[in-house]
Amino acid sequence: MVENTVVEGAGWDESEQCVVVSARPDARRRGRCGLCRRPAPWYDQGRGRCRWRDLDHGAARVFLEADAPRVDCRRHGPTVIAVPWARHGAGHTLAFDAQAARLAAECSKTATAQLMRISWRTVGSIVERFVADRDAATDRLAGLTRIGIDEVSYRKGQRYITVVVDHATARVVWMTDGHGKDVLHRFFDALGPNRSSALTHISADGASWIAEVLAERAPRATRVMDPFHVVAWATEALDVERRASWNRARRELGDRETARALKDSRFAFWKNADDLTDRQAAKPAWIAVTDPRLHRAWPLKEALRAVFALAKRRPTAAIKALDQWIGWARRCRIPAFVDLQRKIVRHYDAIRSALITGLSNGLVESTNTKTRLIIRRGFGFHSADAIIALVMLTLAGPRPALPGRQPLTA
Repeated sequence: MVENTVVEGAGWDESEQCVVVSARPDARRRGRCGLCRRPAPWYDQGRGRCRWRDLDHGAARVFLEADAPRVDCRRHGPTVIAVPWARHGAGHTLAFDAQAARLAAECSKTATAQLMRISWRTVGSIVERFVADRDAATDRLAGLTRIGIDEVSYRKGQRYITVVVDHATARVVWMTDGHGKDVLHRFFDALGPNRSSALTHISADGASWIAEVLAERAPRATRVMDPFHVVAWATEALDVERRASWNRARRELGDRETARALKDSRFAFWKNADDLTDRQAAKPAWIAVTDPRLHRAWPLKEALRAVFALAKRRPTAAIKALDQWIGWARRCRIPAFVDLQRKIVRHYDAIRSALITGLSNGLVESTNTKTRLIIRRGFGFHSADAIIALVMLTLAGPRPALPGRQPLTA
């Protein structure tokens, strides 16, 4: 059942309707401090005999029962002795915690609580204990060179969680409630000046507060603009022009049929040209006749997307293509794209770095998607701390192995 344990006997507790296994630590594990696990002299009987919940045997609950005296530790003072089958201060065995943590990583807390026959809050406590125990000897912020920064919304009312991911290990290294300059400064405070100076590349979106903090706290690192957000800017600029054309047809010209067709062209404009259906592919040709100005905006969006596609094969040619696109957009006389080229010029160095390195925020966006899945799977959470605990359980390190199985490698 458990290692380093002597089983003295087992019986059925009629009042509690459970199996009770009497046990004690073996001779080598006896009389040790529960916190530091160093040998210490006996102090008193403590609370007498205690029980720890173990994995169920079929439909019957199982408890380990043992004496829990206190020892007088030189470092921690009077402390309950360590037991090999449970963490200090926990009411469950290590095997029970591992199985509950694994279930919490795979399904909702409610389902985990029902399967393990514990409360919803107890599941949260087990998750926190497991993560703390797993990461006790690990410094997640050590050795960082290439990181990604982003925020994810977890509740209505502009409630965000800031997340930092290591591109080398594809794992979350830091996560906290809130977003903005103060939150990001807290990350660099935890990182420290020496490790901050070791950062070489930082991927992020175009948020000004991220750029300002990075310029102050990691000036040597190369800021990399996420390509997805740049293309999203172009798609938004195209949609601004489409809405303007729709309003002109609806209000100024009074052409309801054309206005309706322009409204229905939104999804065709959002999609990549290669992904259009036959019906959607006819939209650009119709718009070329109906609204030439809007038709000129469509290739601008597609050309910018092609720049990043070219960068995967020929980064130098992609930089030249980006410069040509900026000149084209500057002269296009379409306000939305003129503003877009100004925005791209402001972030030119970060976008150029993305073309050269091929780095993006795709890993962080994947983390955000999994975080939203955790939130949806749990039908909401009372606090950001509960979300962060589950994210760190599943995305910051190896997942818990089921008792009796080999530990997972990823």
